[in-house]
Amino acid sequence: MNRAYALGRLKAGHMNQTEAEYGNLLAIRKSAGEVAWFLFEGVKLRLADNTFYTPDFVVMLANGEMEMHEVKGFWQDDARVKIKVAADRFPFRFLAMRKRTKKEGGGWETEAI
Repeated sequence: MNRAYALGRLKAGHMNQTEAEYGNLLAIRKSAGEVAWFLFEGVKLRLADNTFYTPDFVVMLANGEMEMHEVKGFWQDDARVKIKVAADRFPFRFLAMRKRTKKEGGGWETEAI
């Protein structure tokens, strides 16, 4: 099956619709006391010479633990490789978040990397 992919990316610092929805979820979790702080594209991790990975959200949980959250509708190979390299290299918990369709029951699916 051929899939249509968007051409290009939004400018740095601008959320797509799925990222904005996930940001709203993080805001709710912050109000509930589960999350102490979060920021969209708040860190840039160096993986190698001229190779960087910018997680969609950097999240500090209420207990002080830091997590990097990647919001994906689908994975492309280079994105999966970068997050796996980052997870091996840095002492943070890396999570991939995928929005479930209404047909799948809605909500978010979490994958620990």
